[in-house]
Amino acid sequence: MNGVRRDWAVLLACALAACAGTGENKPATQGGAQSPGVAASHVDSTADSTSRAARPVILFLGTSLTAGLGLDPDSAYPARIQRKLDSAGMHFEVVNAGVSGETAAGLLRRLDWVLRRPAAVVVVETGANDGLRGQSVASTRATIGAILDRIAHEQPSATVVLVQMEAPTNLGSRYTAAFHEMYPALAREHGVTLLPFLLDGVAGVPSLNQADGVHPNDRGERMVTETVWRGLQPVLGAMSRR
Repeated sequence: MNGVRRDWAVLLACALAACAGTGENKPATQGGAQSPGVAASHVDSTADSTSRAARPVILFLGTSLTAGLGLDPDSAYPARIQRKLDSAGMHFEVVNAGVSGETAAGLLRRLDWVLRRPAAVVVVETGANDGLRGQSVASTRATIGAILDRIAHEQPSATVVLVQMEAPTNLGSRYTAAFHEMYPALAREHGVTLLPFLLDGVAGVPSLNQADGVHPNDRGERMVTETVWRGLQPVLGAMSRR
């Protein structure tokens, strides 16, 4: 890894300590409403509320990177995805269920709540905080596998998308390699679509991140949105052809 990646690893460790010290484990809030781990993302205010309720849901499960920590709620990438969907005439409702500081085990524990509403697509962004804590890759892999199994059981008709995440490089090359390989292996085992690394092109670039060096700023979040959108478009296109 280059020097930028090594610097990013140190910043990630510092951010983890800061989150632990402030009790950061809060659900995303958007539009002034808050519920336990689920928040509706931005939707065009001119749309009829009844028609919005009838739209198939794209549910984003994730950490602070999905919740949009440090950003205006309408600037988090799920809200930006909603606007792209609206502009493209694709009638989905985005729900942002990101929770800052959450590990894979935390996501598994709250699945009963977040899966109450049927979803057409479930996007799973988890594991980054496990990597920050240096947790066993085998344990994290088993937990994410259990998450994917639960989604398949509770929402059998949903299309599931798993987001590639990476571990900080200061944990050693063997750990980071095993962590990286965990995601394509899980995607193969569970028959889900794998998206590229969420922070591709953003991680370790000071001009694209907030002062903590970890969470994207507005400019970086636009790049994150494009990464997710490129991965989602083929999935949504395949669904429309069924």
